Amino acid sequence: MKILVTGGAGFLGSHLCERLLNEGNEVTCLDNFFTGRKTNVAHLLGNPNFELVRHDVTDPFKFEVDQIYNLACPASPPHYQYNPIKTTKTSVMGAINCLGLAKRVKARVFQASTSEVYGDPEIHPQSEAYWGHVNPIGLRSCYDEGKRCAETLFFDYHRENEVDIRVIRIFNTYGPRMLSNDGRVVSNFIVQALRGEDLTVYGEGLQTRSFCYVDDLIEGFVRFMNQTEIVGPMNLGNPGEFTMMELAEIVLKKVGGASKIVHRPLPSDDPKQRQPDITLAKKHLGWEPTVPLEDGIERTIAYFRQALKK
Repeated sequence: MKILVTGGAGFLGSHLCERLLNEGNEVTCLDNFFTGRKTNVAHLLGNPNFELVRHDVTDPFKFEVDQIYNLACPASPPHYQYNPIKTTKTSVMGAINCLGLAKRVKARVFQASTSEVYGDPEIHPQSEAYWGHVNPIGLRSCYDEGKRCAETLFFDYHRENEVDIRVIRIFNTYGPRMLSNDGRVVSNFIVQALRGEDLTVYGEGLQTRSFCYVDDLIEGFVRFMNQTEIVGPMNLGNPGEFTMMELAEIVLKKVGGASKIVHRPLPSDDPKQRQPDITLAKKHLGWEPTVPLEDGIERTIAYFRQALKK
């Protein structure tokens, strides 16, 4: 197939492009390189089925494709809060432009949504039926509400124009090609430990997250995109739940050195719990994560050891 991946030079996008090329597809990677990096896809540039295009999804684009994966949007708090208006425009205008293209060329279109649509959840774990508990005017709202609006657009295009959609809600994902400065907890802890710095834990460190290794997530993406039973929304993530203190201790054990854990005040609107209910993914995709956290952390540490030398 001919497949367009917006945000294709980012952390998740580059892994997806690689997977789609390995399956024999023609892949066009669209990225404005705000958080994406050419180095993430440099090894793909020699592949005759791969095309890299610098473009911002807030501006219209035209391609003849069979499938569109919309992954374009900064996903870590320091990056999406850097220019919050641009973040909202990326989610909303990016969705409109992807949906408009899908409508014109009759392509199936995939939205990479987020567990942030659940906000600071009042139920645990979070199922797709939960509408969320979101602050619409907070510091994180540009991302949370942008993604919620994108979901609205996807389902309205589906109902009104019969556009063939797939909507995934991604829970915390980690692995090689994360940015060292992206502000997410796994990369923060690993980079701090490798540099011999103390690990920064916010609050008491009892807030929980569920960490999914990138290879598992991409497997879920491809299975979901190519099935016809359900359009979503569907949670993808690892239901194994860990506190921030547990994660910090795993990283310290794997990296070694003299780093300690230090505590800082909790940031605004930081969710206390985050755990996916993946019943739908198990039922419709036969999918669940296979990479244990300690194994995935080891692979991610190995990546950052090399990346930080450059």
